This record gives sequence, structure tokens and C-alpha cells, in this order.
Amino acid sequence: MNKNTQAHAAVLGANIIFAANYSIVKFITPGYMQPFAINFVRVASSIILFWILWLLKPGKWGIQRKDIPRFIACGITGVLINQIFFIKGLSLTTSIHSSLLSLCTPIFITFIAAWLINESLNWLKIAGLALGVFGAMLLILMKDNNHTGSNVLLGDILVIINAISYAFYLVMVRPLMASYSAIHVIRWVFTIGGIIMLPISAPAFMATNWHSFEFTQWAALFFIAVGATFLAYLFNVYGIGKMGASATGAYIYTQPVFAAIIAMLFAGEHFSLIKGIAALLIFSGVYLANFKRELS
Repeated sequence: MNKNTQAHAAVLGANIIFAANYSIVKFITPGYMQPFAINFVRVASSIILFWILWLLKPGKWGIQRKDIPRFIACGITGVLINQIFFIKGLSLTTSIHSSLLSLCTPIFITFIAAWLINESLNWLKIAGLALGVFGAMLLILMKDNNHTGSNVLLGDILVIINAISYAFYLVMVRPLMASYSAIHVIRWVFTIGGIIMLPISAPAFMATNWHSFEFTQWAALFFIAVGATFLAYLFNVYGIGKMGASATGAYIYTQPVFAAIIAMLFAGEHFSLIKGIAALLIFSGVYLANFKRELS
């Protein structure tokens, strides 16, 4: 297998892992662990693993003083808000809703980049935003009696906030990626965001009834902490390094497809015509909002 094929396989694997994560998170929360407890395990594990990776392959250690405010902002948007709102929102809504709404992130990126760094806007991007927002609103406002979501409306809103926060992170992190390696940036973003988040989520972690855990719960927690955070991030970074950000980012289109299949097979969720229309609108919105970027 050549390096280009390996990169495509790694990025596809990362998106399959992310897709499975939607159903696996719902399997373990809130029944066995509260969302904040999962946040604690996920972020703490990632920080430890990223620093072990640095010890095994030492490189640049610190960050320049002028970049500290940006790293803090990225830690807040990319870890604190992103992680807390994603897990909490997913625990309330369905895997299919959450995966489709998360796909709005590239649309938000386009408009946040226009606001913060003056990237150009055109009618195609505006049309993309309109389609994406309409698709998202269709999902949020539809009546979904699926038993896997206890408060679908609130969960959908939290997932949208998560997507907006992550979009801010992806725009703000760009200058850091130009000055540091991707692994270096992710390690420090997780470390800084974790320092802020871990005290908030520690009480829920301490209150977890570990005696109720059997093998399946431990396996699910391991998958969430190691697979869907540490390994999936590494696979994406590897893909970006070998085939570029645009080709790597294109694989995000596969994530809701895999998430829906997994949720229907293993979590008892259902795919309806309205969800299909909403998915088509969101996919079309993402494509139009990034049309020129894909051609460049």
C-alpha cells in the first residue's frame, strides 16, 4: 500500500470512528456516565496520550508568548465549548440529528472566516448558508419521537452551538498551523482547554458509579477516549500532511452516512423522508459554501 492510499485509508478510518462515536456515546451516557464525566475522561486521556507521544518523539516543546492568547482562545472554542456542548447535546438528541447538524461546521467556517479574516463572500456562499440553515432548522423543528433522544430540540441546539464553536476554532487555529506542527498545536490546545475544563467536569467524573460497568461499558469508554479522540485526530493530521487539508476535509461528507447506518443497525434509530430532505439541503449548503475552495 503506497503512502497516498495509506493517507486515504487513515482519513476514511477517522471518519468511520467519528461516525461510530455518535452511537457509542449515546450507549454510555446518561445511563452509565453523565456527559461531563465523559468530557473529563476524553480530554484527560487525550492530554496524557499527546504528551506521551511527545516524549516518544520529542520536538519543539513550548509556544511563543505572542501566541498564548490565540492558543487560549483555541482551547476554549476547540476543547471547552466544543467538547461540553457536543457530548451534552448528543446525549439529548439522536445520532442522526447530531451527525447531520455537525456537518454545518464547514458552512459556519466560511462566514466566520469572512468576518474575522476578511475572506471574500459571493452569492454561492450565501446560498450555501441559506440551504444549510434551512436544512438544520428542518431537523431541529421536526417532530422526532425516536426513543434515543430525550430532549431532541435542546440537544439539536447544543450541537449547533458546538458546530459554531468548532468553526471559530478552525478559523483561529490557521495561523498557529503555519508556525507550528499540527501535532504540537493540538497537544497544546488540548492541554490549555483541558486545564480550564477538567475542574468543571471533575465532580461528574467523581460521581460515576464504576461498579455498574461491565466489559461493554469499559470498551465503549476506551473507544470514546482513545479511538474517537486521540487516534482519529492523529489519522486526520496524517491525512492532512500527505494529501492536503481540502482532500482530507472532503471526507466529512461520509461521516453522517456512516453515522446513520451505524445508528439504524445498532441503536434502533430510523431514517425518514424529512431527515433525507434535511440531509440533502445541508450537503448542498456545504458544497456551495465551499465551491471555490474545492476548485482551487
